[in-house]
Amino acid sequence: MIVTFVHHSCFVVETSERVLIFDYFQNGRIKGYHFTGVLPEFDRKKPLYVFASHFHQDHFDMEILKWAQEYPRIHYILSKDIHLSARFLEKNGISPSIKEKITFVRHGKNYEVDDMKIKTLRSTDAGVAFLIYMESKYIYHAGDLNLWKWEGAGDLVNGKESRAYKHEINKLSDYAIDVAFVPLDSRQQKHAAAGLFYFMERVNAKIVFPMHMWQDYSYIGAFKSQISNGSFARRLVDVSGENESYALSGNPLSLSAIVRGKIE
Repeated sequence: MIVTFVHHSCFVVETSERVLIFDYFQNGRIKGYHFTGVLPEFDRKKPLYVFASHFHQDHFDMEILKWAQEYPRIHYILSKDIHLSARFLEKNGISPSIKEKITFVRHGKNYEVDDMKIKTLRSTDAGVAFLIYMESKYIYHAGDLNLWKWEGAGDLVNGKESRAYKHEINKLSDYAIDVAFVPLDSRQQKHAAAGLFYFMERVNAKIVFPMHMWQDYSYIGAFKSQISNGSFARRLVDVSGENESYALSGNPLSLSAIVRGKIE
């Protein structure tokens, strides 16, 4: 399995049987940030599954719907809050027939797409988080499901956020997750790792990739420095920049190689 960190919350997971792309958006879409992520090259004969956790511009881009022209075996799994009327699609130069390739999902449901089983959780912001079972592996992508605790928000607001987050994450306690993608949002400052720490404490996830870092990767080292348990800390991958690809192998999966730059 090859995992590529494209940028922000966008990851590509490629196995011998398929390719999964999560929360892609084009460079230049987000004002004030210069993202440089590039999708890796992969076998176009493989089935391609494109996930979008919600409608925010740093998680969904209309561009993904145009990929169907190049990839005949593409299927989209999109949060229900992404509204795509026929008129809206036509206005953006996309045939309404694209909906035949889309599975719209809502939180708290189970879906089957080809041979993949998909469970959705309710985000604490918008849309859903995904738990995917495929090829005897569990893959988790949080989207914007995070413990959104902010300095100055007050105990009432932060307490409500904390309870909502923990309620959803506790639903994962019975799963042995092979690869997880979890927010570590630098904008939360001293609360940045609160959601990640709770997730790693309560969920059996073998390899955890931090995401949604807004190009500030310093919080990974800061988080690890506070953990005395070395095996706990090693579960978190030291992402250091966009376009990094990681080879995962073995059973259970472990990080076997890091390839800087795009895999050709």
